Amino acid sequence: QVQLEESGGGLVQAGGSLRLSCAASIDIFSIRDMGWYRQAPGKQRELVASITSGGTTTYADSVKGRFTISRDNAKKMVYLQMNGLKLEDTAVYYCNAPTGRFVFYRWGQGTQVTVSS
Repeated sequence: QVQLEESGGGLVQAGGSLRLSCAASIDIFSIRDMGWYRQAPGKQRELVASITSGGTTTYADSVKGRFTISRDNAKKMVYLQMNGLKLEDTAVYYCNAPTGRFVFYRWGQGTQVTVSS
């Protein structure tokens, strides 16, 4: 059964914007910290943004000031607003619930973000 479903990716020129969405089929969603991860070809998956159940956000240095993570507990949704996109942001983006070095749920299919010159 699908637990996490990402959408909103696409092809965008450098400097452009995208908003990613994550629909979470999780009955205790409101108490889970949530995060956005990305994985580029040949690289390990990395956490780029997280938001606690209380709404506190953190960001990787590479995206700080450009990306904004948010959540809507009533809709069980997590969003990632991506502004000022760079070529190095090209990756498949995933959402999950971080717990230490692990995640709580199985990975979804992710959504591809491709940034062009």
